[in-house]
Amino acid sequence: MSRGMKGVFARRELIRALVGREMKSRYKGSALGLLWSLLTPLFMAVIYAFFFRLLSGRAANTSSIIVGVFAWQFTANSTQQGLYCISGNGNLVKKVAFPRVILPMAVTVAAGIDYLISLVVQFVLVGVLLWRGGEMLGPHLAILPLVFLAHAWFNFGLATLMGALNVYFRDTQHLVGVGLSALFFLSPGMYDLGFVDALAGEMHPWVMNVYLLNPLAGLFTAYRWAFLPGTVWPDTPFVWIGLAWPLLFTPLCGLLFRRLQRNFADYV
Repeated sequence: MSRGMKGVFARRELIRALVGREMKSRYKGSALGLLWSLLTPLFMAVIYAFFFRLLSGRAANTSSIIVGVFAWQFTANSTQQGLYCISGNGNLVKKVAFPRVILPMAVTVAAGIDYLISLVVQFVLVGVLLWRGGEMLGPHLAILPLVFLAHAWFNFGLATLMGALNVYFRDTQHLVGVGLSALFFLSPGMYDLGFVDALAGEMHPWVMNVYLLNPLAGLFTAYRWAFLPGTVWPDTPFVWIGLAWPLLFTPLCGLLFRRLQRNFADYV
């Protein structure tokens, strides 16, 4: 085990405390509390299903939208909370000696717990919707833990990168808002890959190949492949490249974080 991992593991109680604080502060003063982690993406899914039907002229696959939007919320929460994980903990950073990477790790774990809770709700909602249509949950549910871990790894990289950059460049918080909006529409959250394929058509097949380089395209499709019967897995080199490059992206974000953390106390 590396020195950095030993330091993180030795402070697992601190991680647990920070995760608990993060989850409590997120819903502090709210009457519904943790339920908002379920209601927010559910409301989004209903709204997107309605407008997707208006724009496309055909019925939306509500189950598919629920799976995609809930998965997107995990990424959005990790990134948005990671953005302030250093700058919002100035007293802790200045006064306590601990591996700073624990802070983006804590917000990612907290967002992951929210998402795991939402997965239980998704089982019920999607199961009922499929049952009403004479179908059952997909046969690949066993891959969900692996998909979740890959998703959490990518989100951790985003939280680490955004948290470090926001200490030095406060405009990062404004750019992240725009960037997340763009990433949402460039990822198959409220639509599936069939929609992208229909838009690209036979004239521009390269569009799908480039699109699949987005790791969220593969991750969201993997969730659908696990949940929904009839979902076709795009078994092409491009989707595997898209899923593989976060294996390098997140460690690089960690390396940048370690280089920048030496001056965190001077800027927060």
